[in-house]
Parts: sequence; C-alpha cells; structure tokens
Amino acid sequence: MANNEKINVGLFGLGTVGSGVAHMLLSRREFLERRTGIPFALKKVCVRRLKKPRLVRIDPKLLTTRADEILNDPDIDIVVEVMGGIHPAKEIVLQAIAAGKPVITANKALLAHHGDEIFTAAANKGVDVYFESSVAGGIPIIKSLREGLVGNDIEALYGILNGTTNFILTEMSRGEGRSFESALKEAQERGYAEENPSLDLKGIDTAHKISVLALLAFGKMVRPDQIYVEGIQQITANDVRYAHDFGYTIKLLGIAKREGEQLEIRVHPTLLPNNHLLSSVNGVYNGVFVKGDLVGEQLLYGQGAGRFATTSAVISDLVDLGRNLIRQTPQRIPLPLPSKRIRRVRKIGEMEGRYYFRFSCIDRPGVLATIARILGSHRISIASVVQKDRRREHIVPVVMMTHDAKEKDVQAALAEINALQAVRRKSVSIRIDRA
Repeated sequence: MANNEKINVGLFGLGTVGSGVAHMLLSRREFLERRTGIPFALKKVCVRRLKKPRLVRIDPKLLTTRADEILNDPDIDIVVEVMGGIHPAKEIVLQAIAAGKPVITANKALLAHHGDEIFTAAANKGVDVYFESSVAGGIPIIKSLREGLVGNDIEALYGILNGTTNFILTEMSRGEGRSFESALKEAQERGYAEENPSLDLKGIDTAHKISVLALLAFGKMVRPDQIYVEGIQQITANDVRYAHDFGYTIKLLGIAKREGEQLEIRVHPTLLPNNHLLSSVNGVYNGVFVKGDLVGEQLLYGQGAGRFATTSAVISDLVDLGRNLIRQTPQRIPLPLPSKRIRRVRKIGEMEGRYYFRFSCIDRPGVLATIARILGSHRISIASVVQKDRRREHIVPVVMMTHDAKEKDVQAALAEINALQAVRRKSVSIRIDRA
C-alpha cells in the first residue's frame, strides 16, 4: 500500500460500468469508508477520448489517455479494468500485475481466452486478481465458488447467464407468444440488447462466462473454442408453446458437469421441467444453479448486467482487495489455477440425453413412418409424438420427444431426415435436461 492514509484507485474505462464505479468512488466515498473502514480515492481514469459526453460528472484533471500514468504511478494501489475487449485490456492487466498492483476486471472475454496466463502471472508475482463483475453482474457467484462453497465438491453448474436472451425467451412464452424478431426488437428498444446483439444471441457471451465458472468449480481452463455453443435464433414461439405443453420451459443455458475425470461444458437452448428453479428465472435476470456434495442444490438469482449491478460487484472486489492491502495479506483467497483432476473435455458427440424435435412436413401419408424409421435406424427411440394443426401451405409441424440418445446419432438422423423431399424446412432439435 503506497499511501497509509488512503487506497488510491486507477480506473481503465469510463463507459457504462466505469461511470458507475467512478460515481461510487467520488460521491459515496464517505459511505464506503463508514461501511468498510477503508478510505478509497479515485486518482486517475484512463479513457480513449478526453472530450466525450459522460454518464458521470468528473474532474477533467482525473482523465488521461495514457495508460502509463496509472501503471507507472507508485501511489496507485489498485487497478480496475472495465474497458472491455481483449486488446489492449490484456496488456494493461499483465503490466499492472508485473508492477505489483492487484487488479479487478469485469472482462469475461479476456478471462475466458487468457485467464490461465493472467492467473499464472499473478500467482508468480504474488498479487491478487479479482473478477466478481465478470459473470452474472450483481450475483455473487464468484465469491460463492471461491469462498462460500470452497469445502464442496461441485458436481454441476447450470447458468442463465445472459439477460438479453432470457428476456427474449421470456417474452416468447407470454400469452399467445410473440415472435423472436418482435421480442428482440423490444429488448433493443428497452436497452437490454445491443444494436448488434450477435454475441448474446449466438451464445458466445454465455460461453465466456461458463468458461470462467468452470475454472472456479472444476479447476479446468476451457477456452471458448473448446465449448460447444448454439444460440437461440432457430427457436420460434411455437417451440416455446409446444415445449410448455409437454411440461417444459426453454432457456439458454451454460452447462458444466463433471463425470469422473471428464468435464461436459456446453451452451445451448435447453428444455427444463416447468417446476425447475431455473424455469422461473425470467426477463433480464440471471440465475446460477449449483450442485455441491455438501450443500446439495442451490440457486443464486439476481440482476446479471447493467451499470449498477456490475458496479456493485466491482465495489465488493475493491473492498476485499482494500482489506488485503491494509492487512498485508495478498492472495488470501487462492487464485483459480488449473488442476489435473479433469483429464479431458468431452466432445458434444459423446454426450447422451433426451431431445425435442420439430419437423416441418408435407401433410401426406407415410411421412411420419419414414421419419420414425430413420430415427430407429440410428438407435433413437420416440417417447411421444404430436402432429399439430395443418398449415395453409399444407405443411404440418410434427413434434417428438425422445428417450435417451447419443448426440452423434441424433445429428446423423437429422441430416438424413432433412434431406427428405417431404421435409420442407430444417428440423429443430433442442436438448432436454432435468438438471
């Protein structure tokens, strides 16, 4: 700690989250000191452009465009990185660590792609890296896994980790069900979705977050390109309604499960029983369902993103780091370094489970029998089948639920079915999980 009277903070980024952190440190400094006993001071903020409208009133003297004014300042005790993106965030975090400064980051993409390098560098240097704000915003899932559940052997994690997709699926499930396009438009109008929401809709944002959680829970660093990822673009309001008729709710989940020395980690739309705890997590809210051998099943629920929820997580980390500095106890909580317990990540084709299928077929005799024959030839057993109302184009949706089947068999069967002349649109398949 460079200054015994206060803890000086250097902040990188003054966007949505950065402005929230700056507001807390500038206008609620006395409140924080009264609650924690720690005097924090915002000393410098690094931004890309000095003259730009801000969400927070800030003295221009605090602003700089030069990273070295923070990284090379011996009076700055803690570096907070909330600028987003991988570059130059990676270089800034590694330089802060090399300078012996503890780091707080909200950057899930950075940790998912380069967490092993960052945590190893921090361990070698003997400094802390805290990242509560990187996953699920205001939900203290990182602290729960690092501290509260540290005595548990974690068996599985299921997470609704993206508020945009959860809002869309929730809207599609209301009343008669709105279209994907209509629900997305409203999400954008309300500010829940970006102008280009592809990272959310394709499941990439969720993959970054489940990668971070898997390292904490299972000691396995899994990069996003090793995770099977499927988004929600193919889901229709009819799928949501049909699933509900069968007793299920569709959610985009990040899933990480340990099977002995193997780890399943994947992101995709999933049918959950209507009475499952995660099925009631609606709107822009996030939820993380954890199975531990001591605590059993737990659900952590709350706001997953936004200025104030994420700021809350950053401030929580700031207080923890402040205490570590004052008491001179760096690395009080071990860094999440990879272990050798998990030997391999299972490929998606090896996984086994139940499935929901929707086929768009020409309404003529023998089509259903042909589909059933193809499924049977790939060792896929049908649990139930419903043929829905005839459409004006003489195409009917045929909805099936299967018994347990292997993923590789399912994909082979669907490729053969999609090639049938009687099947006029690409078939939809959604995995079922009872969590």
